[in-house]
Amino acid sequence: MVRILGVDIPDNKRVEISLTYIFGVGNKRSKDIIAALKLDPNMRAHRLKSEDISNITTFLQKEYVVEGDLRRQVQNNIKRLINIQSYRGLRHRSGLPVRGQRTSTNARTRKGKKKSIAGKKKAPGPK
Repeated sequence: MVRILGVDIPDNKRVEISLTYIFGVGNKRSKDIIAALKLDPNMRAHRLKSEDISNITTFLQKEYVVEGDLRRQVQNNIKRLINIQSYRGLRHRSGLPVRGQRTSTNARTRKGKKKSIAGKKKAPGPK
């Protein structure tokens, strides 16, 4: 299994797709990397030579912020929003959607598993 920047890249997939397993590399960026390094996008990842792998690694570290550094940067941005007590920071802190989505229905991904709240007891009906 090929390892780039501490991430295991799937062997049986095309290089173009397998590079997207790295945090911070999507389809567009993966195509840009392949074009810059003049690799075949249809080549399978297990056919990469060790020099190709080292070229990809150095290119990623030189040109882009990816993996651990990017995760750290995102976390610092969220902490900054929470510290300055902006609206977005308050939404992050309370675990609610940040970008204006509705919460009366849906929003289960952010809110977590549904918690049942004990409802009012029904009044006995006429007999």
